[in-house]
Amino acid sequence: MDAFSAAVLLIIAAGALLLLYSTGELRRPSQVVLCAALIAGAFIIRGACMGHVTLDYEDFLSQWVEFYRSNGGFAALGTRIGNYNLPYLYFLAAFSYIGVSDLVLIKALSIVFDVLLAWGGIKLAGLYTNSAGRRLAAFFLVLYWPTVILNGSYWGQCDSIYAAFAVLSIYFALSGRGAAGMVCIAVSFAFKLQAVFIMPIFVVLLIAGRVKLRHFLLFPLTYLALMLPAVLAGYPLLDTITLYFDQMGTVGDGLNYNSPSIFAFAGPDTDAGLASTLGIFAAFALMAGVFAWAWAKKHRLTNWAILGFAVILAVGIPFFLPHMHDRYFFVADILTLLLAAAAPELLALPVLTEFASLLGYHAYLKLRYLLPMSWGAVALIIVLAGAAAFTAVQLRPAKDKR
Repeated sequence: MDAFSAAVLLIIAAGALLLLYSTGELRRPSQVVLCAALIAGAFIIRGACMGHVTLDYEDFLSQWVEFYRSNGGFAALGTRIGNYNLPYLYFLAAFSYIGVSDLVLIKALSIVFDVLLAWGGIKLAGLYTNSAGRRLAAFFLVLYWPTVILNGSYWGQCDSIYAAFAVLSIYFALSGRGAAGMVCIAVSFAFKLQAVFIMPIFVVLLIAGRVKLRHFLLFPLTYLALMLPAVLAGYPLLDTITLYFDQMGTVGDGLNYNSPSIFAFAGPDTDAGLASTLGIFAAFALMAGVFAWAWAKKHRLTNWAILGFAVILAVGIPFFLPHMHDRYFFVADILTLLLAAAAPELLALPVLTEFASLLGYHAYLKLRYLLPMSWGAVALIIVLAGAAAFTAVQLRPAKDKR
């Protein structure tokens, strides 16, 4: 790790400690020292990953930054490039003005959002537990969770951005700030299409009265506001609205791309067209089932039950959809982890989810399978069953479900 990378990580680590301190969880100097040491450890691991270069960086991310550098930076935002949505490309355009390593800047951006994701985790966990230890565990488990480390600092991906806003959206909605929650989920969606795996929880939140119907107007307004800089630079407005539809047409026709989805069980003779149709139907049936269940129990929709539904959606939707990729269970990794941080007896859920996700990461990063992807699919079936059972318990009439 070079001096510049070390300096960048030191600044972000200091910001992480200040952000953690701002939560009020660190009441004694000894706690500050211990948490500073834990943060240092998380960033030392990230520092060891910073120099790794993947094909995604070489073939796409670095080329996009160079395009902006060669075409006037922000002035080139009016030109369509790549298959990421515009808010992320704003950062790449900004990096084109900085004469240092693009690789470090791209990974540093993701690491900043690793910290924001951990902060969102401690805030969300705080709605479920009075234990300072469990809340701090939520923060540090996120920072040390393997897929979080690998995704940003090793792979150079940016899933922590949309995941951070998704977690914050649930936190704000559950804490009585429905408008802020809707803005956050819109920002999440503006960064990554994969936010659709958790977006349906806002229907449950509507049923529970945690958000109002008028709040849904904030979603398109927020999305369009985030597109405005590119539109002003000449990007066609209609293209900003249809970009994700175009993106869905480029995912390929493979049933599965290193994902522990139900299609990990598919064999070479599987009818891909029929299987895709059935998978899409199953994903929508899962959502409909969640909405119907929530409506039937709308007077018992506690914070715990809503989090249970969020886990079911985040795991179940990408599990049933075709054409899923290795990183598409990132939000599921995080939500199961935060559920277990608040309720440690559920630790098996994030462990199994992480196991499934890591099989996909290994397949991409090492170009070989560690274990059959179907093993990950079995793990996620267990997670879905466990999350459904947990949610059912929360919806019982008794006042104390846990």
